[in-house]
Amino acid sequence: MPTRLSLTSLSCSILLAVAIPFPRASAQSFFMTPIPNAPFSGVVNIERTIVRKDGSVTQFKSTREVARDTRGRIHNELRALIPVSSTDTPALLNIHLYDPQTRISTEIDVQKRTFWTTTINHPPSAEPPSIRFAAPDGNAPANEFTKQEDLGIREIEGVPAHGIRQTQTVTDENNGKEVVITDEYWYSEDLRINLMIKHSDPRKGITTLTVAQITRTEPDPAFFEVPEGYTHPGVQAGTEKAN
Repeated sequence: MPTRLSLTSLSCSILLAVAIPFPRASAQSFFMTPIPNAPFSGVVNIERTIVRKDGSVTQFKSTREVARDTRGRIHNELRALIPVSSTDTPALLNIHLYDPQTRISTEIDVQKRTFWTTTINHPPSAEPPSIRFAAPDGNAPANEFTKQEDLGIREIEGVPAHGIRQTQTVTDENNGKEVVITDEYWYSEDLRINLMIKHSDPRKGITTLTVAQITRTEPDPAFFEVPEGYTHPGVQAGTEKAN
């Protein structure tokens, strides 16, 4: 999933005082492929190290539950980042549901207890974007800006995964020095997801997402439904049944 990892800049006081919500399409994004006949559930563990302008380093963590049923429906959570020393459970902020058969995408705002739906007018992707770009089979066109290394096969949570490392050298606009940015992806052909993603940028820090507690059985059907009591924004509670 090499969505290029754009991180939202927050002030030091906010970062230290409260949990940090994940910006959408950010370094904490985890792409779930909505493919049928490959049910599983798991927990994505997230570790993030932030390098500040003064050179100090702050560490955060989070988790998120993910699941996919036999129909290919997905459940993908978004939780807050909390300090690595915290023993609290990261606050649940958002849940994304998607049904590839109907192409209905549902976003659930847990804090506001609301949801909204969108019908996607194109077929769902059967693999993470990183696979199209990283091309583990070596069939991608050469990229003069990115070096790519095949890391071979390893097991993650008992599931074989194929590793790819991409390296880019860019110029730091602040001091003119060269900076090496690294992205690493470990892709499971069985589950059709990245089991580990690591992004490293010396100017900003390191973000690692690792899938753990993998269970390859049918998840609870309730995972793929909008919870009771949630409404569309502007709809009076109790007037519309969650779909």
